[in-house]
This record gives sequence, C-alpha cells and structure tokens, in this order.
Amino acid sequence: MKVFLSSLICAIAMNGLSAASSVAGVRQARPSDKVLDTRIEQRIHKDATLKKYSIDVSVDAGVATLTGTVPTEADRTKATHLATIKGIARVDNKIIVDLAAAGSKGTAGTIKEKTKEGAVKTKEGAEKLGEKTKEGAGKVADKTKEGVSKTGEVITDAWITTRVKSKFVGEDLLKDSDINVDTNDHVVTLKGTVMSAAGRARAVAQAKEVEGVHRVVDQLTIGPKKR
Repeated sequence: MKVFLSSLICAIAMNGLSAASSVAGVRQARPSDKVLDTRIEQRIHKDATLKKYSIDVSVDAGVATLTGTVPTEADRTKATHLATIKGIARVDNKIIVDLAAAGSKGTAGTIKEKTKEGAVKTKEGAEKLGEKTKEGAGKVADKTKEGVSKTGEVITDAWITTRVKSKFVGEDLLKDSDINVDTNDHVVTLKGTVMSAAGRARAVAQAKEVEGVHRVVDQLTIGPKKR
C-alpha cells in the first residue's frame, strides 16, 4: 500500500512539473509585444484597402490597440481580423469610422514615426535657413543704406568715385587739370590742381551732381600740374 501511494505521489509530481514546463514553454514561445506590433503593422500595410488609411498599432502585454480613421465599418472589421494573430490575447479596436477618410491617404506605425522624425529635421533645417536669411537680409540692408541709383546700381563709395571722374572727362574748364577723387561714406574729397578758379568751381559742381554724394570737400589748388 505504501509503495502504491509513493508511486501515485511521484506520478502527480511529475505531471505537475510537466504541466509547469509546458506553460513556461508557451510563455517563452510568445513573441514580444514589439514583434507582434511589427507583424500587425505589416499585415495592415500590405492590405490593398487599409494601406490607404492612417491606422496606428500599439501592443502591450499581448493586447493590440488599434487607432486611426477608416471610411467604412467593413474596413474597421478587417483591421480587427488582421490584428488577430498568434500571440495576441485581445484586440482593442478604437478605429473611428468616417466617410471623409476615403479622400485622404495616410500612414501608420513605423511610417508615422519616420514622418515625425522628418518633421523635426525639417524644423531644424528651417531654423538654419532662417538664420542664413537674417544674415543675408542684414547684408542687403547694409547695401540698401548706401542707396540705389536711377539705373538700379547700388551706390557705393567706389561707384561714386568712378562717376565723379567720368564727369570730369571732356570738360574744357578742367583741361590739363590733375584731380584726385577720394570718396569715404559718400563724402567726396577733391585734391590736386586745376588751371583756373572757374575750373575749380566746375569740378566741385560736377561732383555734387553725382547721385549719392552727401558732401564735397574742396582741397583743389589753382596752378599747373605738378611734375
């Protein structure tokens, strides 16, 4: 009798261990939530109808939660069916049915994450572009302060100097004169010699007529060219 009881206890213990091992094996065999999430997303994205709409999948402790928008109840039901795979204990379908979704195309899951990532990069790029734009605007503003001629050219000191010199070419009163033109911050300084007082006055008058000239400093002397 004792032998029988001992055998019975051993058998029960072995069966218990076997059952526990089976349960443990089942638990170990169940894919991770992340793997299940990916599988469901792939099934939905491969579906000819559902891939057009924005459906998000989230798996937690074997429970798959679906969110998003589809145009028909049939699409919503199909999403539940595709999410019901091995390893999923329950599907919590929170997808909204809205006919307006038929006219929009969306992405879900990992694609949505990439979209967010792209939006961040776009924002960073926009900020950098904004900084460069401000910098460029500052440079343009500096040039704008210098003014623009009637012909659309930016009036710089160098531009003024060239224009003043061109004014003197062909002037009879300035024939045989030796005039040096220097421009600083739109102020023209005339140095050198002219042949007469009339020539001196003519040089100053011609310099004042040039666009962008704020003032003319006359340092000319009357007399022959210096050799």
